[in-house]
Order: sequence, then structure tokens, then C-alpha cells
Amino acid sequence: MTTPARTLRIATRKSPLALWQTEHVADRLRAAHPGLAVELVPMSTRGDEVLDRSLAAIGGKGLFLKELELAMLRGDADCAVHSLKDVPMELEPGFALPAILARADHADAFVSNRHAGLDALPKGAVVGTSSLRRQAQLRARRPDLVLRDLRGNVNTRLAKLDAGDYDAIVLACAGLQRLGFDDRIRARLDAPDWLPAPAQGAIAIECRSDDAATVALFAALNDAATRTCVEAERAMNRALHGSCHVPVAAFARLSGTRLHLEGLVGSAVDGRQVRASAEGGIDAPDALGERVAQELLGHGAAALIAASSEPDTGPFVS
Repeated sequence: MTTPARTLRIATRKSPLALWQTEHVADRLRAAHPGLAVELVPMSTRGDEVLDRSLAAIGGKGLFLKELELAMLRGDADCAVHSLKDVPMELEPGFALPAILARADHADAFVSNRHAGLDALPKGAVVGTSSLRRQAQLRARRPDLVLRDLRGNVNTRLAKLDAGDYDAIVLACAGLQRLGFDDRIRARLDAPDWLPAPAQGAIAIECRSDDAATVALFAALNDAATRTCVEAERAMNRALHGSCHVPVAAFARLSGTRLHLEGLVGSAVDGRQVRASAEGGIDAPDALGERVAQELLGHGAAALIAASSEPDTGPFVS
């Protein structure tokens, strides 16, 4: 494919994982468009800088995007690369997701230097995670554990585990695998017993919706099957008005022309959970997500969401 001479500038966070993902996208772009020059624009975001409070307390995962979106509006960057699980359910006006890459491992990873799995942890063991979704599922399975907040990039979190601050931590398998830490995964926490964040494992590209030239460049990178699955998961979360304040999990999988979606709303305080699932056609992922959301609400999820949405003003306390 012949591409007009231009330099595409991609905004990215500075963490090792964000840089890996952006370099991966850049390599895919160069392969799809020979002659295209791609330049990374590393930036620091408020979500990366404030590590002494939970994401819910400082404004949510959207803080990982704001500075990158401003760079696009200023003309300092043409697009940005994100972990799709960090992208709010509603984009800011004027932005679009022209491509979602094929999903990597969607599961969570149990990481420990001394214990083989979640059930092998002794009573009162200290487990680190910054995710309310993970906290809720940990509380449901092991209410005896002590949960402590864990912020920072993947390398920082592993270093805290190795320093003895935690008996185990829970991270995303995809992030560990992308950074070459496959051997740190002691066990996969997977569906149906354990559900991931909506769109976990998927990389998305964001750009200005009126930038037709940039939108067109990414058509070759979009994976239709992944997009169908994550659209159902994100539609469910959007219908629930989920955010980083609310422990929401979802996982969709394709089987031929059918799409199956499982959803969960939990409590990070006492481990209560509401689950629902449904199946539909692959041509209507949003409708399926909304149907599962209504099932969850019908089973009592509204009360859990209301309780979880109360403002959090300080660090996470077990």
C-alpha cells in the first residue's frame, strides 16, 4: 500500500508497558504502510504522577488520557495508543477509536514468590491490587485476605512484591507477557470463575474524529472479532454507568456467529456479587451489552453500584 510522505506522531504515556504497546503499533503501521515515518511523543499524565491515592480518589482512569488528548488538540500529536480497559466508556467529543488491535490474553495473573495460587495463600495473607474489580472478586473468594492498594507501573509493582511488601499481587496477564515477565505468572485467574475488566488485553488507537487521513491509516490494524467482543463489554459497562469507582467485570467471546457475554458487579467492601450472562448475534454487540446490564440491575446491581459510587477521598484501606 502506498502512503503519502508524512510523519505520524503518536502520543504515549512513558511507562515501559505504554511504550511497548506504542512501539508495537508503530511497527504494525510501518509494515502496513511502507515509507510511513512514525514518531513517538512520550508524555507524563496525572494518572502516572499521583501514586499515593487510588485512581477513584483522583478522578479515574480518564486521567491517563487527558494530557494525550490535549496534545492531539494542540496539534502536537496525531493519535494516541491506550490500553482499551483504561479508556472511558464515553470518549470526549471530537475523538474516535479508529482501530482496536487483536486482543492478547484477557485474564488476570496471580503473581507470588512463595505461593502457587490464590487458594494456596495462608489466612491473612497480604495481596496488592489497585483495582476495585479485583478487590471485589478477591473478597468474594477469600474474605480472610488483607488487601492493600498497589499503584505504579508493572516493574514498580513487581519490585514491591519482591521487596516483601505483599504475599501476592494481581496484575493483567497481557501486561506481564508484553514486557517479557511471563515466568512471573503463577496462575491465570480466568472466566467463568473470575472475570476481567471490560476490554482487558486490547490495545486501542485514539485520534481526532475529523482527521480522516489518520483514521484511514489505521484501518489495516483493526481486528473485527476483538472489536465486536469489546464493544459488548463496554456497552454493558456504559449502561451500568460503570467507572473506576464501581467494581464491574465483563468478558465476551465469539462462537461462530454468536456472541456470549458474562458480566459482574461486585462490592470491594464485603465481596457481594451479582452476575448475569446472555447470548446474541455478532451484529449487535451493543444491544447484548445493554441486555446483560439490565439483567444485572434486575438482580440487584443498582444497590452495589450506588454504594461503590460514593466519593473516595483517601488511600485504599483494607
